[in-house]
Amino acid sequence: MALSPLSAVQATPPGAPLDVLVVDDSRTNLQVIGRRLNQMGYRCCLCASGQEALDRIQGRSFDLVLLDMVMPGMSGNTVLREIRAMQHRRHTPVLMITARSDPGAVIEALGAGADDHVAKPFEFEVLDARMRRLVERAQENEALRRSNETLDARIAHRAIEIGELRSRVHDILADRQRLADSLQALQQQVEQLGG
Repeated sequence: MALSPLSAVQATPPGAPLDVLVVDDSRTNLQVIGRRLNQMGYRCCLCASGQEALDRIQGRSFDLVLLDMVMPGMSGNTVLREIRAMQHRRHTPVLMITARSDPGAVIEALGAGADDHVAKPFEFEVLDARMRRLVERAQENEALRRSNETLDARIAHRAIEIGELRSRVHDILADRQRLADSLQALQQQVEQLGG
């Protein structure tokens, strides 16, 4: 299956295909998952190793990463920790997939920073629903982060304005005190001259 080059996506417009990085050491699994997700309207970038996935995600953004938990060389959990350590990619939603069905696998995946976990074999319709919900939630969180950044910038700007106003008020009060002192000195001179 040919891997198509895709542009980086910050927030996918409604109705636009979602860009998914699929990581699995099994070429067969990659082909099956990639084909089915493409049929469902996703644009897939397929990687057969953790290192290849890290190289891909360094260079561009994805709406979601579908990551196999158990891989030789670099495990899915290690890849996930590396993604979470990347400043510019740490909020990318990651759905961990594994053939392990024990509760420990779920705990391990979530503990490593996965947003969700699904055991193989899975129904593609269920996978689709989970993937879309993760992307939706990530987009909502990103909008909230941006809103918070805007508010933080406004607060910082207001704090600077308040600091400048305080400085001006301090200067005005100091000028007022100097004038009051000057008037008092003049008044004492007038009293001495008149007295």
